[in-house]
Amino acid sequence: MSFFTFSYYILSVALYIIALPLLIYFTLKQKYRHSIPSRFFLFSNPRFNHENGLWFHVCSLGEARALKPLLDAIERDDIKITTITQTGYSEAKKYKAEVRYLPFEIFLPFWIKKQEFLVVLEAEFWYMLFLSAKARGSRVILLNARISERSAKRYLQFAWFYKKMLENVEIIYAQSEADKNRFLALGAKNIEVIGNIKLAQKIEKSKEYAKPEGEVIVAASTHEGEEWAIMQQFLEYKKQKDSKLIVVPRHPERFVAVYAMLKDVAEQNGLSAVLFSQDPDFKADITVVDAMGELNNIYAISDIAILGGAFREDVGGHNPLEPAHFGCKIITGKHFFHQKELFKYVHHVQYVETGEIADALRMSQELPPSMVEETIDLERVITQLTGAKDGNRKSV
Repeated sequence: MSFFTFSYYILSVALYIIALPLLIYFTLKQKYRHSIPSRFFLFSNPRFNHENGLWFHVCSLGEARALKPLLDAIERDDIKITTITQTGYSEAKKYKAEVRYLPFEIFLPFWIKKQEFLVVLEAEFWYMLFLSAKARGSRVILLNARISERSAKRYLQFAWFYKKMLENVEIIYAQSEADKNRFLALGAKNIEVIGNIKLAQKIEKSKEYAKPEGEVIVAASTHEGEEWAIMQQFLEYKKQKDSKLIVVPRHPERFVAVYAMLKDVAEQNGLSAVLFSQDPDFKADITVVDAMGELNNIYAISDIAILGGAFREDVGGHNPLEPAHFGCKIITGKHFFHQKELFKYVHHVQYVETGEIADALRMSQELPPSMVEETIDLERVITQLTGAKDGNRKSV
């Protein structure tokens, strides 16, 4: 073990000890009830059962979903997946795979078993993960790798550190030329641009709902503060056009609070508001969806999608491919830095501030539905992961 690695590990242990009271506190919160005990205390989070499989590491729900076309094409029975969040874990459990939460870095040297490949998606950069996996004999690949324009300056300030980290990576499949250049600036080597693998997702609905009468607007994947702003703009717009609003908060722990707030505002304005679980017909003026996995089903009956996560400066936007696939007219905020690559492929999107949403709703009457321009070929990645020894694969 090098002096740098030893120092990094000792510092990580010290930070872990300092953070213990906070970790215990967050364990009591619904959002982290499973992930924190598993990641930071290894509760019900054993090592993988077998070695020499194909291990994917993703952060959360979107990245877990992005694996589907790849896993369908590879068709291996030795797949392993680690995640960071509970929503990512729940999505990963839908695959035929061993699923675990990724432990905190101090546990990784003892927890990791050798796999044929470790494939890490997007911006999940963990020094001990890369180092320990390579030390065990795994080949480390970054897939759908990105460094946002917003984050690039911060990464460059610690370029010496990221260069050490990326020395353990065999190949980087970057989302764009801009991402490739940012990785090169950090000292990375062997980088190929293949586009964003989320473009290869098969977007489907799981249920069929009847579209209610009139115009249907969905406020999708909203975060704190966005529901209030969207509601105020919707009230202004509704004076001119009869329409219904369906609100789908991003995080399930906020369902009750969002409903209570919107119900109060609705009643003050003579409108009806219901919870989806109590009235799933979308006939009320406002419906708050308190269930997971329904967003595509709702996009399918919506005329306009107000895509959340981009009206705040600290979130970075959400995936526009799904509403575009179902022909929604998309309105979103201007802070979509984490989804910038995806938005390049989606046309007829309005980017507005919260105070401009009502005007954008009116403008949408003159615009065609949003649409996705391009797809992606994953053949290079599939060939890399299957190799000559295993012809068990499909084309994407």
